[in-house]
Amino acid sequence: MARMYSSNKGVSGSSKPYVDAAPSWSNTNADEVKEIILKLAKEGHTTAEIGTILRDQHAVPSVRLLFEGRRISSILAEASVGGAYPEDMMNLMRKAVSLLEHLSRNHKDLHNSRALHITESKIRRLAKYYRREGRIAADWKYKRDQLRLIVE
Repeated sequence: MARMYSSNKGVSGSSKPYVDAAPSWSNTNADEVKEIILKLAKEGHTTAEIGTILRDQHAVPSVRLLFEGRRISSILAEASVGGAYPEDMMNLMRKAVSLLEHLSRNHKDLHNSRALHITESKIRRLAKYYRREGRIAADWKYKRDQLRLIVE
């Protein structure tokens, strides 16, 4: 499948092997892992960072194997820990803020102006999906002037 904002074709990648049980060397205590996840989230780590820390420091190769297919984000949502916006959307909004700051200093930078347009359209497309899924408010709109307030 082709990329949306470049002329490149997609890269084929490997997929994880099918595994239905945790390996014998892994930490399989679900309550302990849940406590670690909540502790790391309260420290301010993202879900991706939490997964990496669990893998590297706590011998948990996959959270889904312990929690019957549930992701880290669903565990955090169940415990009411986390932000008001999904992580991928917040990352795009942070990128848009940094591009806006750059363009305020370098107003003739056309390449980064295009990057801002592309980032904003990705935010709008994600917002459309998350509104449909009910993860953000149904009347939420992307507004460039309010973006800095949302991110901070």
